[in-house]
Amino acid sequence: MSNLLSLTSSQLNRAAQLKDQITALEKQLTAILGGSAAHVAAGQSAKKVISPAGIAKIRAAQKARWAKINAGKPAVKAAAKPAGAKKHTMSAAGRARIAEAAKARWAKVKAAGKNTL
Repeated sequence: MSNLLSLTSSQLNRAAQLKDQITALEKQLTAILGGSAAHVAAGQSAKKVISPAGIAKIRAAQKARWAKINAGKPAVKAAAKPAGAKKHTMSAAGRARIAEAAKARWAKVKAAGKNTL
């Protein structure tokens, strides 16, 4: 904009004519494209909307790609438990053995005089 002062009057007139032509062309473009010319003139793309059918095609293609990738892999699924399956619990004797072993380990540590904490 600083070089506007150095332009001659004929150059300024030509610049004004070009500006008017650009404005007229933008109006024509808007009339043809139905309002999306503002985006085109500003160098922006109009927002694209994908139809539901297009989205369904994309989803189907992605599922097919994943199916192809996972085709060679073994299926990893948890084994189905029977309806009346009982939860595994420890027997009282097993718990007593573990408790005795823990007491013996701690007695050994205390006897050695080590500070474990």
